[in-house]
Amino acid sequence: MVDEATDWRGPLSGVRVLDLTRVLAGPAASLALADLGAEVIKVEAPGGGDETRSFPPHKDGESHYFLSINRGKKSIVVDLKSERGVALLKSLAKESDILLENFRPGVMDKLGLGYRVLSELNPKLIYCAISGFGQTGPMRDQPSFDIVLQALSGAMSVNGDIGGEPLKMGIPLGDWVGGINAPPAILSALYEREHTGKGRYIDVSLLDGMLNLLGYLSQLAFFNQTNPEPQGSQHPNLVPYGAFAAKDGTIIVACLTNQFWSRICNALDMPQYIEDPRFESLERRRDARDEVNALINERTCTRSIADLTDAFVEHRVPHAPILGVLEALSSEQAKARDMVINVDHSRLGEIPIVNRPIKFGDAQMHPPTAPPVLGEHSVEVLRSVLGLSDEQIDDLRKSQVIN
Repeated sequence: MVDEATDWRGPLSGVRVLDLTRVLAGPAASLALADLGAEVIKVEAPGGGDETRSFPPHKDGESHYFLSINRGKKSIVVDLKSERGVALLKSLAKESDILLENFRPGVMDKLGLGYRVLSELNPKLIYCAISGFGQTGPMRDQPSFDIVLQALSGAMSVNGDIGGEPLKMGIPLGDWVGGINAPPAILSALYEREHTGKGRYIDVSLLDGMLNLLGYLSQLAFFNQTNPEPQGSQHPNLVPYGAFAAKDGTIIVACLTNQFWSRICNALDMPQYIEDPRFESLERRRDARDEVNALINERTCTRSIADLTDAFVEHRVPHAPILGVLEALSSEQAKARDMVINVDHSRLGEIPIVNRPIKFGDAQMHPPTAPPVLGEHSVEVLRSVLGLSDEQIDDLRKSQVIN
């Protein structure tokens, strides 16, 4: 269980991140840093702040979308379209270790807040720019969205039922890849800075990230010089591998190597097929895909999920029932890992959120704070980071620089 008495903020405690990102790709990256203990100061525009604050559905004015990716952060409001707001941001950058932004290429330069300007003010600053297509190339200035990235990367072309139309993935991987690739790049630059004393500019392209996530499918295309096609929940070369009907649901069975074929046969009471020459190798089972899947389905459809689970556990077969989101979040494994915790939100009261995905053995981190309401920490940050007086903060507020 989470030890709420601990004061350890995590291995990045003492690292300050100035987070100018919004929507998903950038906030996913700053979320990873906040989860590791960094102080993440989320800079939002006056009025509505991060666009996801307006995404329905809402509860008491708070968006489900924003709540899902902004735990552990502080929110301040700064008008970057004003000279005083730009000056304030420069002052914060001088006191920060990392700056994250996911504007279109060139926007930060137009604001007078590009890397060249900020690195002169703070040579140790690590500046990470996340964009759909990166800072170079013919598409650098085009807008990107999750579904666009899934389509352009080829990922969408292999997602869907066999013989069916390509489908967008249910999870927003095209955007979330920013949260996968930016943090290790930032942390490596942070490590490098310990030796050089200098920061670094990092260019993260979401399309680059999606192309990298194609994994073995890209090499398969190189080998065959043909496009891989949608396989549903099946695998192009491994059989059986995918979803099979049970009496009361659907279960996944995965035959990753030849040794698992005998285990599956024993678990489903069909040992006669272990040495059947039609199914004796990965290649032969692949070529007899329909026949193999029919054999498996004939046996799984007559048994319950619980019965199949017991048999597969006994014979050490890779398997899983297909759970809904609520069932997954309330599973015994999720509970054992404290993957759902309650936090005190300043407007909503006590709410459940997904916890950090990274654990550090016996060392317990301080629980994450709730996602902030717009501008919740403006005064706190300006006092603690810049040492501004109440009179100076009131002046900024009256001038609507931090309204």
